[in-house]
Amino acid sequence: MREIQHPPHAASLMESMRSIGYTLESALADLIDNSISASAKKIRIEFRPYDDPYVAIIDDGFGMSPDILINAMRHGSTNPLIERAVDDMGRYGLGLKTSSLSQCRRMTVLSKKDNHVSAYCWDLDIVVERGAWVMLELNTCDYEQVPHFRDLEAQTSGTIVLWQKLDKLVAGEGTAEAAIGRQMSYAREHLALVFHRFLAKEGNKPKIGIYINGASLPISDPFLSDHKSTQPLDEESFTVEGRKVKVKPFILPHFSKLSNAELQQAGGGEGFRNSQGFYIYRNRRLIIWGTWFRLARKDELSKLARVRVDIPNSLDHLWTLDIKKSAAHPPEAVRLNLKRTIERIRSVSGRTITFRGKKVDNSDLSLGWNEIIDRGGVRFEINREHSLIKEYMSNLPSSMLSEFNLILSVVESSFPAEALYSRMASDVKPDFNSEAVAEKLRSLASSLFTNMPQESVARRSLLNTLHLLEPFNLHPIITKKIVEEFSI
Repeated sequence: MREIQHPPHAASLMESMRSIGYTLESALADLIDNSISASAKKIRIEFRPYDDPYVAIIDDGFGMSPDILINAMRHGSTNPLIERAVDDMGRYGLGLKTSSLSQCRRMTVLSKKDNHVSAYCWDLDIVVERGAWVMLELNTCDYEQVPHFRDLEAQTSGTIVLWQKLDKLVAGEGTAEAAIGRQMSYAREHLALVFHRFLAKEGNKPKIGIYINGASLPISDPFLSDHKSTQPLDEESFTVEGRKVKVKPFILPHFSKLSNAELQQAGGGEGFRNSQGFYIYRNRRLIIWGTWFRLARKDELSKLARVRVDIPNSLDHLWTLDIKKSAAHPPEAVRLNLKRTIERIRSVSGRTITFRGKKVDNSDLSLGWNEIIDRGGVRFEINREHSLIKEYMSNLPSSMLSEFNLILSVVESSFPAEALYSRMASDVKPDFNSEAVAEKLRSLASSLFTNMPQESVARRSLLNTLHLLEPFNLHPIITKKIVEEFSI
């Protein structure tokens, strides 16, 4: 038996690897990973869709020497079996090349380190023409013509990755301008989510600025951590092969408490129901999200649950992390612990429910409806202790009380539970502060205050507690204006 050197055909392999499944946003995320690994504090994505279209990723990281850059340009530059530094974002040593060439046919990298600039280029057309692994080295005259070179020159160190010949980006589109603009808009949302923990201050970690054509990325926190109604649960941790995995659940606010911007941030186009589940972070970088890994079903009762899971890069081999770092599957040891986390979330939710047909406690609020929970499910009854209903009933002649109670029972029995469930499932947010609602509340308030003397104790008491009465408590902005209006 003898050994035979049998290298792959350069053009065929490089063309095939372009179809590995990268999207624009996942390709950009791979390059941002490299910049973060290089300790960059500012990462710029610049694109020009006209004349000679290009996309450039520019950072102020520590840069690469010529030897290191040459190795970085090699396919499979790093062995995935070798343990990496704890903050290394890479995996296979393929990301720079495969992500870039999935979007373009010409990829150029300039890097500055120790006041020296080096630059190399992969051009697929040249590889095809020569039928060999031919890489280009740029001389000074060449790289000085590269877009944004002057920006790099002004920095102490850093790197530029330049994409040209953007065939995949504009394929099937009318114009390059429309194609790149539309895809960059989606990439902006994607990157704001994937790197949200780098964009914000977290512990002693410095913030990183990421910009697209000069506009900074917003922080898209899927847990709405800063919202006063978000319920963060205790963080837990467990070890797998001696490595720590950290788990922290969050219960998001009901969507009635969220602004449209917060709704978009928490659910986006996928909606609350589809966005529930585990959010897996590798070195604080979001890899996969919105899944229970078949450990539980996505249902209405759990759609506000999000669980942040932090894994170290030293467990990549167990998670079957793919090249694009956009898919991962937990090993059995992790699944068992995540299953317990799901049960804990349900337990926390269950503490607010008493299975004896008791009313759900709503503190000091005087609600129009009582929610009754028993083992048979949930039903709703009109709150006959509501101050307005009690006041009305006290003025009815005794002969009409049974008839009035019958009317209330008819309303209760026709409660549109199925329609309400459907609306809740579709994340439709009621228009709580519409002008029509405001007018109805003003009319109701007017009828309440009309027969009350201006300085009466009853009037003052009602004004002080109006915000606790349903339906006024559902519309705090409108109710505040009504109280001010009738206090004059």
